[in-house]
Amino acid sequence: MDSELIIEGARQNNLKNINLRIPHDRVTVITGLSGSGKSSLAFDTIFAEGQWRYIESLSTYARMFLEKVDRPLVDSIQNIRPAIALEQRNPVKTSRSTVGTATEIYDYLRLLYAKVGRLFCPKCGTEVKRHYPSAVVEEVLTDHDGKRINILFPMKVPKGELNAILKDLLKKGFTRVKIGDEILDVSQLSPSTRKVSEIIVLLDRISVKPEAKGRLGDSIEMAFREGQGEILIDIIEEKTIRYSQAFRCMKCNLNFEPPQPLLFSFNHPIGACKECNGFGNILKFDEDLIVPDKSISLVEGAIEPWTKPATKWWMRQMLAGAKKSGIDLKKPYRELSKKERELIFEGTEDFYGINDFFDELKEKRYKIHVRVFLSRYRGGFQCPSCHGTRLNEDALYFRIGGLNIAEVSAMSVEKFFRWFRNLSLTDFEKETSKEILRQIEMKLSFLLRVGLGYLTLNRQTRTLSGGEAQRVNLSNQLASKLTGTLYILDEPSIGLHPRDTGNLAEIVKELSGEGNTVIIVEHDRTLIDAAQYIIEIGPGAGEKGGKVIFSGPKSEFLKSDCLTAKYLQGKDSISLPVSRRKPGRRFLEIKGAKANNLKDIDVKIPLHTFTCITGVSGSGKSSLIQDTLYRALARSFRIDFERAGSYRALTGLESIKGVKLIDQEPIGKSPRSNPVTYIKAFDIIRKIFSELQDSKRLGLTPGHFSFNIQGGRCEACQGSGFQRLEMYFFEDLFVTCDECGGKRYKSEILDILYNGKNISRVLQMTVSEAMGFFDNPFLRSKLQTLIDVGLGYLGLGQPATTLSGGEAQRLKICHELGNWKIRDYIYILDEPTTGLHFEDIMRLLNVLNTLVDSGNTVIVVEHNPDVIKTADWVIDLGPEGGDGGGWIVAEGTPEEVSNVKESYTGRYLKDYLVDKNSI
Repeated sequence: MDSELIIEGARQNNLKNINLRIPHDRVTVITGLSGSGKSSLAFDTIFAEGQWRYIESLSTYARMFLEKVDRPLVDSIQNIRPAIALEQRNPVKTSRSTVGTATEIYDYLRLLYAKVGRLFCPKCGTEVKRHYPSAVVEEVLTDHDGKRINILFPMKVPKGELNAILKDLLKKGFTRVKIGDEILDVSQLSPSTRKVSEIIVLLDRISVKPEAKGRLGDSIEMAFREGQGEILIDIIEEKTIRYSQAFRCMKCNLNFEPPQPLLFSFNHPIGACKECNGFGNILKFDEDLIVPDKSISLVEGAIEPWTKPATKWWMRQMLAGAKKSGIDLKKPYRELSKKERELIFEGTEDFYGINDFFDELKEKRYKIHVRVFLSRYRGGFQCPSCHGTRLNEDALYFRIGGLNIAEVSAMSVEKFFRWFRNLSLTDFEKETSKEILRQIEMKLSFLLRVGLGYLTLNRQTRTLSGGEAQRVNLSNQLASKLTGTLYILDEPSIGLHPRDTGNLAEIVKELSGEGNTVIIVEHDRTLIDAAQYIIEIGPGAGEKGGKVIFSGPKSEFLKSDCLTAKYLQGKDSISLPVSRRKPGRRFLEIKGAKANNLKDIDVKIPLHTFTCITGVSGSGKSSLIQDTLYRALARSFRIDFERAGSYRALTGLESIKGVKLIDQEPIGKSPRSNPVTYIKAFDIIRKIFSELQDSKRLGLTPGHFSFNIQGGRCEACQGSGFQRLEMYFFEDLFVTCDECGGKRYKSEILDILYNGKNISRVLQMTVSEAMGFFDNPFLRSKLQTLIDVGLGYLGLGQPATTLSGGEAQRLKICHELGNWKIRDYIYILDEPTTGLHFEDIMRLLNVLNTLVDSGNTVIVVEHNPDVIKTADWVIDLGPEGGDGGGWIVAEGTPEEVSNVKESYTGRYLKDYLVDKNSI
């Protein structure tokens, strides 16, 4: 039937030859344990087939420029529609893309400013207009009816060419010119009046009245033509008015660029700031990076680049010369006067300064290690010319509603929408830009509906989280109004507060209501409840998953005995802790935090607790924890020197030994990196193989079992398992290595067996399989940590580049669990439940509590009530997102927060804190 998407024999990754029927024009949720095969079905099978069919429909020439797509392992897929995947990752790396450009709102703004923007002179503040003959005629008839006027035009007189110009004027029939207040015949010009750089030519003298409109129009049009776009209307015995067809301020005699869309583009030379090339900041040497620790003196090595062995001479000559200049070498750097610091950078006749050092290095920039060295000490600073607006000054002279385009872009979407709704335009301006205004309003409303009202239009797209980037793409799809399309979404609720998830559920229903098929990979109960059809994949993860446990309408799903259904019904739950850790006497406190939208707040975090930072989307959580707290701590412990958000003081450092940010960034950029190499388990595996009798007999060491170094790896493919064939007119091909058959090692290495398997077969095992295969207690303890955080389904040799952000983050947690001796550390995690099923969340919480019980402090930024309810301490930011956020709405235990009426989080927590067996 055409009303269903029919899948037969799907075997991609861990799928077990499954058959499915998915209804079209409905919302279908695919759920199940992490690693059960949800993404294998949704993305690697359904979307991959749709993408493959689309690419195959193109010409051979067009396919040359597209990424090669392998067809999924499936017997047949029938009735598949054109597929669009919205994944929870942000592929944008360039600084030139912003939220405004990604949503095309900025493009429409450029059109709007080019059409109806009003230009104001920066000197006198008067509005500068371009005058057209018809408008000048109407103005003269309206304002000067019944008066006598002279219509004149100016002419520039190059030196020595006056006679030629006058002769040409006479030939055209112009016989009179205006000198001062007098109208003179050309023949009456005296030698003194001939020494002018400009003459004013009289074209017509006329009485202003409605019946003379035709003559008036003809004369004004001719005057503009002869005067190269400028005319003068002389109201006899009153005043003279100058008009110009160019953008020119007549008072200040300043010319301006005419408006065009490219003038307002920071990605084009016409509109971009000339100093920063449209980036908004410039790179220069940063004192904070050159002198990272200002509490030490010059003699103790305050100047970090001069502490290297190769730069010791610079340090010695500076210390000798600075002493002669009267600079105290033993005084902490921060206590040196501004003048003394300038001397250290600029140098004196007694010594070379820091600037001299970098100037000399710049001459050797052709060496790559010098370029790397210089980059360590450069930081981004706001461009002094455009002040971060990215545009040149000509673009900023144009205003709509009193604001230039940069000021509008700096608003949050929510604030911009309110301003836009109240924008006052003339009827002519509204009619001229009717479609532009409609498109801007529509796109803004979609951004608000997907919960992104707190973003500003000038926010760089590369700084968005995976969830935010996905919702930006979702808003673009809503605006495109497509029908008959297959949408596949990967956990769109990531990063959304429960308050906003309901809006998202309505949006996906709207997409399906317009004749689209929507498939969502999701664990969130609100989105599952919004679905009409539910598929659960399981029963376990990895090789234990890949089967269809349930497929049917939501009403039947809620009556089933599936694992997810049990949690939704309340039969299973994430239990509340038996007791909560109470704050002791030691706190980490940051005072006066005011980065981005933070409102000069003081935040106290009890040490040796599990603390949750929550709040609605855009309330300031990341600004507080990542941009301010983490960067301030990282600088204090000299592990990172990125500039922290503005704050007044940081106390409690004496009680901690370090800080670690466990984010969702990839663990490696090379496919050679994998889970077992990252947690150092592969070292143990290689040692096990090297201690076998056959290995000893052949003299093999652990290095021979590494695919990253010479010795035992296949040299034909250098241990990668495939070879790259360069195609001159087509894309390069990657084919299985003929030498090793994709096994990465030489044949003599593959002959070494442990319990019947060689090193290549071991790398193909999942973590759970390896747990039952090896009996080494040290290896098993490392593998167990992977299982504890729900990663038992990963392959030991699975390339790091294939891991999701959530999987990478949990791998980093495992790495930390291997360091049992670490105490008094601050661990910061951003939404660690990303991609986790209820069952996996319980395991993760156990792991995080293990870190706390080991004497550390865990701080998580999280929206999930199932996590928040288990925390020892909760800090809720808000009350709204964007400009309406940045305040502490509530803090305390989850029970205390749930009783604060102003807290949105508290309202949702009440239902989760009823008793220990309910959710």
